[in-house]
Amino acid sequence: MIRISLLLLFFVSITINAQNSAIGTNEKLAYTASYNMSGVLTDLAEVTMETSTVKTSKATLLRLKCRAFTYSKWDSFFKIRDLYETYVSPKTLTPYLHNREINEGSYFKNMKYTFSHKTNTVKTVQTKKNNWVQKKTVTIGADTKDIISTLYSIRTFDLTNLSPGTSKIFTILFDREEVKAKVTYLGKETISTKLGKKACYKLSMGSASNNKVNGTIWLSADENKIPVYVQFKIPVGTGELKLKSASGLKN
Repeated sequence: MIRISLLLLFFVSITINAQNSAIGTNEKLAYTASYNMSGVLTDLAEVTMETSTVKTSKATLLRLKCRAFTYSKWDSFFKIRDLYETYVSPKTLTPYLHNREINEGSYFKNMKYTFSHKTNTVKTVQTKKNNWVQKKTVTIGADTKDIISTLYSIRTFDLTNLSPGTSKIFTILFDREEVKAKVTYLGKETISTKLGKKACYKLSMGSASNNKVNGTIWLSADENKIPVYVQFKIPVGTGELKLKSASGLKN
């Protein structure tokens, strides 16, 4: 079983409180997701990442939206239609609302978070098939974020002066549990992409509990720091994400 949603766990954040100077309000990134089938990387799905501005009665928020969907020819094998979205402060990427909808084959789950940063709590609502609903409030640490705001926060950090081997432990709220993860800066590397050769910051990611590396990410070494290439490991194999288009960049 291929779970595209697991790929998102490998996009991680070196910092929590950096100011956003990299992410605009109308950005769209599109990726090809490939999986190693019988020793051959096969393009199975597309992953998109988009931002937009949302005005409420109290504030203007930035909507961060990620979608994963299999190409139609693979739907009969395993159909994926996943949605992740978070509403954050445009300046700090502090999350306020988070929605995760997993629709993979016969499996469906929806998880909604409402953050209260004054009390360090999150109200959660989990929904499954047959109108099954469960509500629960969980306590979190002051720096804990959801997976999507964490995913974007990596790009707000200044990587230019880091020494190779520098690591950071951080916390993600996933399925109502705080997950400790570790990211290590490996240095700079130039790679070939569909958008041409790109100088990149290279980072490894993994669990903080066992120091096992689960993936590697290359961010463009410019003011936008967009993910251009990702290699990952999941329990059933390995794969990669390759950037195929980018528009609406801030810088």
